[in-house]
Amino acid sequence: MELSDFLSSPYPLSRPPMMGRRGAVTTSQPLAAQAGMAILQQGGNAIDAAIATAIALTVVEPSSNGIGSDSFALVWAEGKLYGLNASGRAPAKLTPAFVQSAGHDAMPTYGWLPVTVPGAVSSWVSLHERFGRLPFSSLFAPAIDLAHNGYPVSAVVARFWRFALRDYRALEGPEFAPWMTTFAPTGSPPAVGSIVRLPDHATTLRSIAASGGRSFYEGTLAEAIDTFSRHTGGVIRGEDLASHRCDWVDPISVNYRGFDVWEIPPNGQGITALMALNVLEGFDLAS
Repeated sequence: MELSDFLSSPYPLSRPPMMGRRGAVTTSQPLAAQAGMAILQQGGNAIDAAIATAIALTVVEPSSNGIGSDSFALVWAEGKLYGLNASGRAPAKLTPAFVQSAGHDAMPTYGWLPVTVPGAVSSWVSLHERFGRLPFSSLFAPAIDLAHNGYPVSAVVARFWRFALRDYRALEGPEFAPWMTTFAPTGSPPAVGSIVRLPDHATTLRSIAASGGRSFYEGTLAEAIDTFSRHTGGVIRGEDLASHRCDWVDPISVNYRGFDVWEIPPNGQGITALMALNVLEGFDLAS
């Protein structure tokens, strides 16, 4: 059964939870979880399923996930825990002096200045190269199907889509115009249950899949990012994208009441969770 056929069924989203003995996929959006499960059913391993799920989330939960985001991963494989930091560096031109010359004494929340080189795509590539089983391009099929053929917007996603539109509608500048064209072409957010199609997103995912991720950092997509940045006041350039690399790192941990808890070391925020657990060690929570 094709994923689009499954989505057209009148009852799949109202079924009770499905249980299995050989695998499970969990995420904040059921359609993304189904994408990961489809990969497991095709013989993929847990890493293949996780990558496919992450890719699908950029389609079905666009107000919370994106191709232009960062990525961190903890992977238990062959008796060892691996850490991947795929957060991007700041563009070379983005110096404190440049930010101050633009009239800011602190980094703004929106616009080009807080944008770093996106690392998510590099994480998909690196995780697949080290642990993947199925062909890289096959992991994009569920997400491409959702973007091209459309998907029903869930209540939670519709709510956050509405919040995102409220924020972006209030912003001025040419860099925000494509967001409105892509995600709110009618000027309103999609209603719960309405079918959303993102054909350009599907085209982008096809390019990433076919090139093994290279088009995003060195090919046509990188060129498009560079061009758009130059035309709308951004500082990110093709050289910044081409020089991006993600890092395999040693995870850090604390033992909390008999349990080892692991996180990615800085620059990720996981260390704050470990610090909090160490603080809680000093309190009698049972009372």
